[in-house]
Amino acid sequence: MTEPLGFNGLQVAAFESRMAAEMTRLITRYGGQPLVAPSMREIPLEDNHAVFQFGEQLLAAQFDMVILLTGVGTRTMVEALKTRQSLDTIKAALARVCLVARGPKPIAALKELSLTPEIAVPEPNTWRDILQALDDRKPVAGLRVAVQEYGVSNVDLLEALRQRGANVSRIPVYRWALPEDTAPLTQVLDAILAGQVDVVLITNAVQVDHVMQMLTENNQTERFRQVMRRMVVASVGPTASERLRSYNLPVDLEPSHPKMGILVKEASEEAHVILTKKRSAQPLR
Repeated sequence: MTEPLGFNGLQVAAFESRMAAEMTRLITRYGGQPLVAPSMREIPLEDNHAVFQFGEQLLAAQFDMVILLTGVGTRTMVEALKTRQSLDTIKAALARVCLVARGPKPIAALKELSLTPEIAVPEPNTWRDILQALDDRKPVAGLRVAVQEYGVSNVDLLEALRQRGANVSRIPVYRWALPEDTAPLTQVLDAILAGQVDVVLITNAVQVDHVMQMLTENNQTERFRQVMRRMVVASVGPTASERLRSYNLPVDLEPSHPKMGILVKEASEEAHVILTKKRSAQPLR
C-alpha cells in the first residue's frame, strides 16, 4: 500500500538539530518539500562546579528529592560525577533520595543505572505536570529539592517549588547555543519571511528562543509574526506551544502524542485544511 502524500508538495520548514536527517526523511515521506536547518547545539559546561557541588551534597545526604528533567542531562550529570566518585557510590546516593523523572527519557537513563524513579511524570511532561504529580504524590513543603536543568533554566518551575515551601537547588548540566554556522538557519528564516513556506514544525521550545533571537538581531520579529499567521504552525507539545504563545506566535496543531513522527504525520493530514482557512482569513499584504 502506498503512503498517502499528505503534504502534497507543500514547503515544510523545521529547526531540528540532532535529528535533522530523520526530520527531512519524514517530511519527504509525507509528501512535503523539506527545509530543515539546525537551530541548536548542545554545549557541555566547561566548568562543572555546580554538578560537583551537587555530588558532594548528595553524598552528604543533604537532599530529599532530585528532579530529573532530561535523559541527556541525567547521563551527562552522572558522567561528570564519575570523574570524582565511583559509579556504585553515585547510584547508592541517588537511591537514597526521591527521584522524580520528567517522562520516558530520564526514566530510561535511570534504568541504565538500575534505578527506578519514585515519581514518573506523565505526558505531556510539562513543568505544570511535574508540579501536579508532586502535589498528588509527594508535597515538597520542607523538602530539599535539586533540579537537574536542561539548557534554559525553568524559572516558573523553580519559583513554584519555592512557593510550595521547598528548598530548591539548581543543577545546570548543559546549555544550548546557536549553531556555529547559522547560514542554513538564516536561509530557512529568509524563505519564511519571503512567504515561501507553508508549514513550520516546532519540536523543541529552545528552537523558538533561538529563532526569535536571530529575528530580533535583524529587526524581523513583526514580519515573522505576520507571515506565521498565514502558515500552518505545528508544535510537538504543550511546552513548545507555550513558548510560541509567549512570543505571540500562533499554534495551529499539536499531535495526539508528543512525538516527532506523529507530529509530521498529523500535520501532513491537516495542513491543507488549516492553510486554506488561515489564508482566507489573512489576505496577503
